[in-house]
Amino acid sequence: MLELFPEGFEEIERADGLELVAYTDAGGEERLWHAFGGVRGVDVAADWRDRWKRFHRPVQVGPLWIGPSWHAPPPGATAIMIDPGRAFGTGAHPTTQLCVELLLELEPGSVLDLGSGSGVLAIVAAKRGFAPVIALDSDANAVRATVANAAANGVTVDARQADILEDDLPETEVAIANITHQALRALAPRVRCQILISSGYLPTDPSECPPLRHVQRITRDGWAADLHEAP
Repeated sequence: MLELFPEGFEEIERADGLELVAYTDAGGEERLWHAFGGVRGVDVAADWRDRWKRFHRPVQVGPLWIGPSWHAPPPGATAIMIDPGRAFGTGAHPTTQLCVELLLELEPGSVLDLGSGSGVLAIVAAKRGFAPVIALDSDANAVRATVANAAANGVTVDARQADILEDDLPETEVAIANITHQALRALAPRVRCQILISSGYLPTDPSECPPLRHVQRITRDGWAADLHEAP
């Protein structure tokens, strides 16, 4: 499905299995037939181009409301507007929420977001009074998304393109890494921070991340996040 529709497709849970849906034309339907040997085609409503918005819902983590611009935040919440784009991260994924929960427990200081994606964690940090906030990602699209999202939310984030596993990392009081566990273990000896917040992996993955000292683990919906301190 990714080869046929790299722009995306929909997954729908059914009683008898998982249904994969692509919004396409007659040519796309023919490609599906050749790939799978059978498909079901139906005409869609005229508003199909906007129906994807239903799947991007806001979340609330403590005082923070994180959601797309077509939803209105509740009164009194600190709103962070993140529209879905080419860079990963809207705030809806459990790993992002777990990182936010751990960040809310810390006193403001300097922050480094490692693998920033859309910049949601960097923007959360800036909204909470952390400064300076630096966001690094190897993808130029992610850097542009972070710059745009920070501006839309009225905060300052120093977004840079860098390979977090190869390039020199700036020294900060706090670092955040929402990445795979394998990448985290390679990254840990390279970070120069007092506190590291990490997520992007499962509760079955080890909590220890040498040479850092493990302090706390929290979990949600089959994902884990950890708080580490410098030795």
